[in-house]
Amino acid sequence: MSELSSHIEKLRVDYSLKRFDEADVLADPFTQFEQWLHEAIQAQVNEPNAMVLSTIKPDLSPSSRAVLLKGFSRNGLIFYTNYESNKAKQISHNNRVALNFLWLELQRQVRVEGIVTTLNDEENDRYFTSRPTGSQIGAHASPQSAVVQGREELERRFREFESLFNLKPIDRPRHWGGFVVIPHLFEFWQGRENRLHDRFQYQQIKDGWQIDRLAP
Repeated sequence: MSELSSHIEKLRVDYSLKRFDEADVLADPFTQFEQWLHEAIQAQVNEPNAMVLSTIKPDLSPSSRAVLLKGFSRNGLIFYTNYESNKAKQISHNNRVALNFLWLELQRQVRVEGIVTTLNDEENDRYFTSRPTGSQIGAHASPQSAVVQGREELERRFREFESLFNLKPIDRPRHWGGFVVIPHLFEFWQGRENRLHDRFQYQQIKDGWQIDRLAP
């Protein structure tokens, strides 16, 4: 373990790929995020829509996991999950969350803080029908976050639902759907030389957004 720790201490990355100056900062954070997300997609970043979602447990301790962004507009950032999962239960107790996008290939990250609401049945049904068949069956088969006895249990449940839906259309389970994160804070981070990174924060105020450069 000490050898590994020593190796980790020596890991270094030269952050010099891009810069993010005041002249580059757009007035609207949604437009800025759209531009950076588009650039991540164009750069073929691995899973550019992957984001770390942080929630708060009832005991006020934090909990994080990676989920996929599946929609974005001025109404917020959308992801889908099982409404009986741990993250959904935590959101039901406290709807304040944080998101983090890390695009290593561009030496960038974006933080988002906001509140969460659920999508309506029409929006959930529309997206569910667009999913691959295996993903639709998986939403029925997986009791997300529950303890299972082994891989065999999951595969057995999948086969059972697969057989069931050979006889009828795959409907969306009522316990599965979307959340939308409504941001009140964005932070855009661009790696720079000597750890003097560029950080710009957009904080929602009454008349729009206050933009500040933050020290790295």
